[in-house]
Amino acid sequence: MNDLITLNKVTKEYRDNSVPVRALSEIDLTIEKGEFTVIAGPSGSGKSTLLNLIGGLDRPTEGTVSVDGNDTSELSRSELSILRLNRIGFVFQAYNLIPVLTAYENAEYVLMLQGMHLSERKKLILGLLKTVGLEGLENRYPRELSGGQQQRVAIARAIAPEPRLVLADEPTANVDTKTSASLLDLMEKLNHEKDVTFLFSTHDPEVMERAHRIITLRDGRVAQDVHREQDVAP
Repeated sequence: MNDLITLNKVTKEYRDNSVPVRALSEIDLTIEKGEFTVIAGPSGSGKSTLLNLIGGLDRPTEGTVSVDGNDTSELSRSELSILRLNRIGFVFQAYNLIPVLTAYENAEYVLMLQGMHLSERKKLILGLLKTVGLEGLENRYPRELSGGQQQRVAIARAIAPEPRLVLADEPTANVDTKTSASLLDLMEKLNHEKDVTFLFSTHDPEVMERAHRIITLRDGRVAQDVHREQDVAP
């Protein structure tokens, strides 16, 4: 069985001045290991909420979310933290970089928490920052980087540990076309060679063009779920 993510009747409600607002309604969804999948839909359709639930950053009001065989509703805060540390990479719209750490330190942070040896971390992170176009900017702090450069640091941090799952919320929103293509090339390589599963929330046609599957949300429900033909390498 290759199911990496399973959502069963997932509903999420928020409170707005004590009035319940439903962001997701009875979502049934399965993502298999190795997918390169886009969550599409208009603003307010529930895309970011869905990623947050899958990543264990939030809990559903009703229903269950299972990630890599773990029912997240049954995990404690510390167990959820361990799951995220070891198996999930995040790329947030707001980058979520640590302001007192340099680009290099932000990118290596998860590897440091995982206990990777210093020399291994250095080789991996310097190579990765070069790949994402940040060579020479390793010692700059987030405030000294443009939005697109911060996004590249966030992507490097997410994929450095080669997690089982990468959740990316609008990962190409703040980068130019050339950089976007190179980042997608890198993520596709990890997907093909390391079987890393990618789940994107995006409006970017370039990301959608490369996706193996496009799940469209509308008003908090799955409106369409399309599997696409994948190119097979010779």
